[in-house]
Amino acid sequence: MSMIKSRKHKLAPHALAALAALSLPVAAQQAPTAAKKDEAALPTVKVQAAKDVPFKADVSASSKITQPLLETPKTIQVVKKETLQEQGAVSLMEALQNTPGITMQLGENGNTSAGDTFQMRGFALQTSTFVDGIRDLGAVTRDVFNLEQIEIVKGPSGADTGRGASAGYINLISKLPQRDNITDATVTLGDANRKRATLDTNYRLGEGTAVRLNVMTQDYGTPGRDAVDKKGWAIAPSIAFGLGTPTRFFVYSQHARQDNTPDGGISTVGFPGFGQTFANNATVQSALLAAPRANTSNYYGSASDYEKVEADMVTAKLEMDLGSGTTVRNISRYGRTHMDRVLTGVNGLTVATGTGATAVLLPQAQWTIARSRQRVDQTNEILANQTSLNTSFTTAGIKHDLATGMELMVERQLSRGTTTGSSATATVVLNGQTIAAISNPAANLYAPNSGDVLGTPLFTGADTEGKTFTQALYAFDTLTLNDAWKLNAGLRVEHYTTTTNTGTLVTGGSNGNLATYQPRGYGVGAIVPTNLSASDWLTSWNLGAVYKFAPNATVYGSVANSLTPPASTNFTLAATGQQAGTAEPQEATNYELGTKWELLDKRLNLSAALYRSENDKQVTQDPVTMISIQGGKTRVEGIELAAVGQITNFWQVTAGLQTMKTKQINQQSFSTTNGVTTTTVTEGVRWSPEFSATLWTSYQWNDLTVGGGVRHTGEQRRVITALAAGATPGNTPNLPAYSVVDVMAAYRLSKNVNLQLNVANLTDKVYMAALNNGGSRLFLGTPRSVTLTGRFSF
Repeated sequence: MSMIKSRKHKLAPHALAALAALSLPVAAQQAPTAAKKDEAALPTVKVQAAKDVPFKADVSASSKITQPLLETPKTIQVVKKETLQEQGAVSLMEALQNTPGITMQLGENGNTSAGDTFQMRGFALQTSTFVDGIRDLGAVTRDVFNLEQIEIVKGPSGADTGRGASAGYINLISKLPQRDNITDATVTLGDANRKRATLDTNYRLGEGTAVRLNVMTQDYGTPGRDAVDKKGWAIAPSIAFGLGTPTRFFVYSQHARQDNTPDGGISTVGFPGFGQTFANNATVQSALLAAPRANTSNYYGSASDYEKVEADMVTAKLEMDLGSGTTVRNISRYGRTHMDRVLTGVNGLTVATGTGATAVLLPQAQWTIARSRQRVDQTNEILANQTSLNTSFTTAGIKHDLATGMELMVERQLSRGTTTGSSATATVVLNGQTIAAISNPAANLYAPNSGDVLGTPLFTGADTEGKTFTQALYAFDTLTLNDAWKLNAGLRVEHYTTTTNTGTLVTGGSNGNLATYQPRGYGVGAIVPTNLSASDWLTSWNLGAVYKFAPNATVYGSVANSLTPPASTNFTLAATGQQAGTAEPQEATNYELGTKWELLDKRLNLSAALYRSENDKQVTQDPVTMISIQGGKTRVEGIELAAVGQITNFWQVTAGLQTMKTKQINQQSFSTTNGVTTTTVTEGVRWSPEFSATLWTSYQWNDLTVGGGVRHTGEQRRVITALAAGATPGNTPNLPAYSVVDVMAAYRLSKNVNLQLNVANLTDKVYMAALNNGGSRLFLGTPRSVTLTGRFSF
C-alpha cells in the first residue's frame, strides 16, 4: 500500500532523521544535542535531508554491480516494495507485470506448469530466479511479503550468475534487520473470499543488534473461477549483529506452506482462433466452429485435486569492512522445496458419435471434454556458499572498482515416477500386482461436475534424481579512465558435474517396452536403472563501455554471453539430443547499445536500449544426412524504453515499453510417413509478443493518493512452424493482444492508519492470458476484482 505522507504538517525530528538515514552515512544520523541555557549559543546549522524518491533505485543491491545504475552498461529494472504496495501485488508474477516482455507459460497439452513459469526476451526464465544472489529452485509460486525490491537484469548474464540466464535473471532482495524500530501490518479483504494479512516488525535490541519478523497468511479463491483457491502462510525471522559497525552478521530464514486447489484451465471452444477440425463432416465441423464458449468460471477438475508446497530457506551472511573501500562477504544457504500436486487437465472434445461422414452430431448439452490425471511430486534442494571481495584502488591514474569471488553449490532435484495404471495394450505391475487403469470420466463441456470420482496416479518407484555440483570463480572490474569514460569487464569460470539416475518401469503389451528389456533380464514390473553423467568447464564474460557526456546522462555499449549446458534446467540428462551429456552447451550472446538519464533533480530515471541476442548450438537436423546436429540458432532483437521515479514530489511514474522480433534460424526436423519425407521448419519463438508496454502512475493530494495503470501485451504466437501452401495453422494459433486497466485510491486516516482500494481489470475485459502448446485449453486473465487493504504503521 502507498505510504501517504501528509504535507500539512512539518516533519517531526525523528521522521526527518529517518528520512536522512536513507542516504547519509551512519555517522551523520546523530541528532544534535540541544544547547544548555548557560552555554554560548552555537551558529545555526541547516541540515537538508536526502531526497525521498521511494519508487526509484539508484544502485543495485548486488555486490557484483559496483556502479550506480546510471553508469552500469546493461538494462536493469528495479521494482521497489512501495510500487508493489500501491498495486496490491502479492505474487512474483504480479510484480513482474511492471516490466514489459515477460509472459506466462501454461505447459504441454494436458499438462500444466507448476509455480512461477515465465519467459523474457524469448527465453525461459524460471530457473534464473535468485534470492540475494543465490539461485532459487523449486516449483513454487513466490510471494513478495518478505521482499525489499526485485531486480530484473536483462540480456545474457552468465558472468553474473553462471549457467543458463540466456535472457537475464531476476534477483529477489530480502528484508533484513535495521537499526530503526518499525511495525507495519496489513489486512486485505476482497472478491472471491480473499483474506490476507501480513506483519513486518523490526526491533532494536541494542546499539548494533536488531531482530525482524515478517509473517504472511492468506486464504482466498480465484476471481472468476469456481473451486480454485489458494491457502498458505509464511514466516521469515531474522537477526543481525554489528549494525552500524565494520563487522555485520545476519542470520535469516523463510518458511512457507501452501495448500492450494490447482487449476487445469478451460477449453478454447468459442474463443478467438478456435478451429478444431472434424474430418469429412461439414455439419459437425460447422457446429464446432459456431459453438459458444463455456462459462469461464467452470472448473473441470476434481474435488480431490490438490497442491501442497513446503519451502524452507536458511541463510547466514557475514560482512566485514576492512578499510580503504574493501569489504569481504560470505553468504551460506540451505534451501529445500517440496511440491506434491494432483491436477486434472483437459484436452480433446467429443461432440459426435462416430467418425467421418457418418458421424452424428450430439446436442450441445451432451458435449464432453476429456480429462487427464496428472501427479507431480518434486523435491529441490540447494546448498551454496559464496565468498566475495569488493575493493577500490588506483593504478597508473586509473581507478578500479573490483568485485571478485568464489562460489560452491550443490543442487538436487528428485522427481517421483507415477503411473495411471494398465490400459488395453500395456500391463503395469507394481509389487507383483497388476494395476488397473485409472478411470477418468469425461466432463460435460458446459456443466462439469467436480464431484466426479477420478483416480489418483500411483508412485511406481521409477524416480529421476539429478544433481549438479558447481565450483566457480568470478571477477568484475570497472575502470574509471576519467570523469567521462568507464570500462567494465567481467569473467566467470566454472566447472559443473551433473549426474542423472533414472528408473524406467517395464510394462508389457504391444505398446509396452517389455521386448526391449527382456533380453537384459528384466520382466514386467521391474525398474531398469539408467545412470548418466556430464561435466565440463564454462567460461562466461561481459564487456562494456560507458560515456558520461553530462553529469546526469550516459551512453553505453556492451556485449555479454551465457552458456546453457545439457540438463541445465532440470538436471535430467538424456542419451541423445540437446540434453545428451556429449552435447555442447548452447551459447547466447547479447549486444546492447543504450542511454540512461537522471532528470528533474535526479527524481526521474529514463533509459533506452537497442539489443540483439543470439542463442547458438541448438539441435536441428541436417537436410542431407538427416543426422541431428547443433546448428540451430534463435535470434531476438528489439528496443526497450523505461521511466521510473517522480515527475514532481507528489507524482510518481513507472513505465516501460518493448519491441521484440524473434527468429529461429536453421531449425528443422524431418519425419517419414508412408515413405514420404516431410520437413518441419520452425520460424519464431512461442509466446514472444512483438510489442508490450506497462504504465503505473499515482498522484498525492495531502492525505489522498490516487493511481492507475495500463498493461498491454501484443499478440503471442503458438504456431511458429512454416506452413505449406494452403495449410491452416490449426487450433487457436495465437493469443490475441490485450490491454488491462488497474486503478487504486488510498487515504490516510491518521499517521498510523491508511486505507487502500484496488480495482484490477477495471473494464472487466475477458482476455486469454496463457494457452497450452496444443491450443486446446487456456487460462483467462483475472476479471474485474476489488480488494480493500488496511495498513497500520507504528
